[in-house]
Amino acid sequence: MKNIFEKLYSNESLNYEEARTALLEISSGDQNEIIISSFLTSFILRPPTVIEIEGFRDALLELCLEINLNFNETIDLCGTGGDGKNTFNISTVSSFVVAGAGYKVTKHGNYGVSSGCGSSNVLEHLGINFTNNPDYLNKSLDKSNICFLHAPLFHPAMKHVANTRKNLGVKTFFNILGPLVNPTKPKNQICGVYNLETLRLYSDVFRNTDKNFTIIYSLDGYDEISLTSKHKIIDNKSEQIIDSNYFGFNNLNPKEIEGGSSVDESAKIFINILENKSSEAHKNVVLSNSALAIKTITGKKIEECIEIANDSLINKRAFNSFKNLLKI
Repeated sequence: MKNIFEKLYSNESLNYEEARTALLEISSGDQNEIIISSFLTSFILRPPTVIEIEGFRDALLELCLEINLNFNETIDLCGTGGDGKNTFNISTVSSFVVAGAGYKVTKHGNYGVSSGCGSSNVLEHLGINFTNNPDYLNKSLDKSNICFLHAPLFHPAMKHVANTRKNLGVKTFFNILGPLVNPTKPKNQICGVYNLETLRLYSDVFRNTDKNFTIIYSLDGYDEISLTSKHKIIDNKSEQIIDSNYFGFNNLNPKEIEGGSSVDESAKIFINILENKSSEAHKNVVLSNSALAIKTITGKKIEECIEIANDSLINKRAFNSFKNLLKI
């Protein structure tokens, strides 16, 4: 690590192999907290480059539990978290809408970061089983079109940096790595980010892959389509700024998409949406995110994707996907 620190303290960027090796080192359990803290702090003082992020990403994928699925064309819907907006679980509900529409979803998630209730909190509360068993995950995809990957079960090396991250108490580059290290390596991905800097970073990283992708940033700070302002979206082919009219909806007040104050309240919101009993605001936000995911997979026009997502909700296909997953 000495050569690594010499470069970092000289304000030089790491090359791909240096970044990859350094991440492997600090995640090995062989480095003390001072070394780990110093390394993380170096990238608080300056943001990581695209090449450094690619090295960090590949190191974590190398360290993670490898999962071989029987399905190739899958999608993950996720966000970096950390937007501080305390929304309900938009990407998680949308994942079931997409699954209900017939597409295979490998949802990578964890406990809450900025919200009091992340995808893992809600699904655990509702009785979804967390496992890294490949047979179970393949069966989940077969029976319900979705499997849930609780991140700590697939990234055991993260325990070696967890205490340092907690003690630092600030965001580090690990906060933006989560969406990049889904162990199933989905072919399609829709990902929300909480600032323009990360949007640009992600666009460069994803363009160096063979994924179909859409990256979202709401100009008022949400890491998903919120319908509360204009949004900048970047995909394989274009960059554009869109508003709520793009999806056929009106603008929302931020208070209309706030999450519950407890896991129980968040779970009730989740179920109400899947049962098509939610507020119009909740439904429209979910339809927008779901439709964009379907567009990412299929390339269909957004109007058609909205119809597909709406059909999944109103005909209870999304809810059936959830119930089938619960039975496994």
